[in-house]
Parts: sequence; C-alpha cells; structure tokens
Amino acid sequence: MTSTRTADEVREALTGGLAAAIADKGYAATTIADVVMHARVSKRTFYEHFTDKEACLMALYEQGCVHLLAVVRSAATRSGSWKSMVNDGVTAYLNALESMPAVTRTLLVEIQAAGPKAYRLRQQMQRRFADTLVEVVDAARAADPAIPKLSQLLAIALVGGVHEMMLQVSDPYTGAGPSFTSLAPAVDELVYAILTNPWSAGME
Repeated sequence: MTSTRTADEVREALTGGLAAAIADKGYAATTIADVVMHARVSKRTFYEHFTDKEACLMALYEQGCVHLLAVVRSAATRSGSWKSMVNDGVTAYLNALESMPAVTRTLLVEIQAAGPKAYRLRQQMQRRFADTLVEVVDAARAADPAIPKLSQLLAIALVGGVHEMMLQVSDPYTGAGPSFTSLAPAVDELVYAILTNPWSAGME
C-alpha cells in the first residue's frame, strides 16, 4: 500500500526497486513488473511517477550521483591540510559506493547502454563531479596556494580515471573482486600526481 507514503517516498521506493531488479538480472532483462514487485506498489502507481523504465533509471542514476556529490563535498571541505581533504573526500566517496551495491551497478555500467537521454544525463553528471573536484581543489588551495588550480578538463579526466579503476578491480555484474575501498591509496596517488604537477593549471 502507498497511501501512507509521500510522492517522494514512492519515487524512492520505485528507483530502489529498479536498483534491486538490476542487481538481480540486469537492466535489459528487468521489467516494470520486477520494479513494482520490489517496490511493493502497483503498475498504475509506477506510471503515475514515471513514463517508462528509462525514466526510472535516469531518476535512480541522478539520485545516486547527487548523493555521492553531497558526500564528497561534505567530507572534502572540512578544515585540514590539502592532503587530508583529498583523503577524506576519496574515502567518503568509496565508502558511499560500497554501502549501496544495488545502485553501484547502475552508476558504473547500466547507464552507459541505456540510450541517448541516459548518455546525456551521464555526461551532465560527470561534469558536475568535475565541477565539485574543482571546488574542492580551490578550497584546498586556500590552505596551500602552491597547489595548481585544477582545470575542468583534467577534473573530467580524473573522474573518468577513477571510474575505470573501479571497473578494473571489481566486476559490477557479480560484485567479485576487491572492494572499492581498497582503491583509496591508488585514487589518492592519482589525485596527488595531478595536483602536484605544475602543468595541470594550463589544461583548459
């Protein structure tokens, strides 16, 4: 029954139902019936909130990304040395991914093959991650002005590099392989390498 839930709560139940179904059988094989079964609502309720499965996927992807952005921004903008800010942001990001395995497969894999609308949303969210990294670095430069300013192009490259590292160490279809949190030292090293190179500011 959905009568005691708000519209936002029903939408979250539906996107959560999609995430659970994707974890079970993948996006392509998932049906609306699977989604509503996991969400414990009717098909009619589904169509009151989403036009189709793709719209629900995009909402799930955006919710996951917005959550991760908030986690990174909160962790990486605390006071401290710039290295501790990087470490805090990286650790929080990887821990957040680890904590929502049903959503992680959508964030890493399924959104890339879901059509042009999903592709454009992914590009938009990747730019938002890059913008957040630029903001974090600007905050770190307040503590250490010697750090070069991070350009958006390099920030996008950094986002893509971390994404590929996650795909290399863990199979998002089965969850096999090392945990995402095991990547923290390597991700930290990548960020340090970019931030301590003087040419990074010139990549506009």
